[in-house]
Amino acid sequence: MDYRKVTVTLHPFNQDSADIMIAMLGELGFESFVETETGFEGYIPNHLFKEALMDEVELPVEDVTFTYTHELIPDQNWNKVWEENYFSPILIGNECLVRGPFHQKNSEVKYDILIEPKMSFGTGHHETTSMVLEYILKLALNGKKVLDMGCGTGILGILASMRGAAKVKGIDIDQWCYENSMENIAINSIENMSVEVGDASLLGSESFDVILANINRNILLADMHRYVSVLAPGGALIMSGFYSEDLPVIDETARKLNLSKISSKINNNWVAVAYRV
Repeated sequence: MDYRKVTVTLHPFNQDSADIMIAMLGELGFESFVETETGFEGYIPNHLFKEALMDEVELPVEDVTFTYTHELIPDQNWNKVWEENYFSPILIGNECLVRGPFHQKNSEVKYDILIEPKMSFGTGHHETTSMVLEYILKLALNGKKVLDMGCGTGILGILASMRGAAKVKGIDIDQWCYENSMENIAINSIENMSVEVGDASLLGSESFDVILANINRNILLADMHRYVSVLAPGGALIMSGFYSEDLPVIDETARKLNLSKISSKINNNWVAVAYRV
């Protein structure tokens, strides 16, 4: 199948704006995205691409605009393209290997996670994802109930299941993330993880021992009280998706919700932080 590659440049670049626009384009039929320093590349089957649809996209963010270019990508071996250009295997904490189905298996690692690279965020290469994976590797998860908010590819919940979690629930607002999570759950033979389409409003009376939320600053600040409301006594909340300069306001909100800070990690100015209730 021929694809259309659309290169989007944000003015100025803003990660939250990029995430919002990626979600919007996902609704228009785009199947995969690759992050760049100034925006991202999106790929859509050529027969679905219409410039008029792109021109109608309006970012609901003040003072951020975008421009784009596009080019035809002839039919080719997309697994080979991803393997050679975008998605190399990554080892986390010397225990967890994240790879595509087209990569060779490494029998020496303890946790071998397969991810169909239909979206770039959630392959373990982004600093936020890798830091949360590192946290999961240190958690005692046997018999625990885990919630993965903004689950994306499902990678965090999949590792939690592999590490002994009794039950894992993923929630993501995007239908295409739901579909990709379900595909990855299947190819990793995970039997105790479910996924729902929606946001924090789906949280009800069910409680969780561990909540993972790798989203963005604004959503985390808006929804932290909901996370705490379903966090079991002694439970852990691990969050990422924001910059080091955002950590003070995240910490302040956590204190107001009676959360105790366990630790934080910083990688390339991105932060992951763990709290306990």
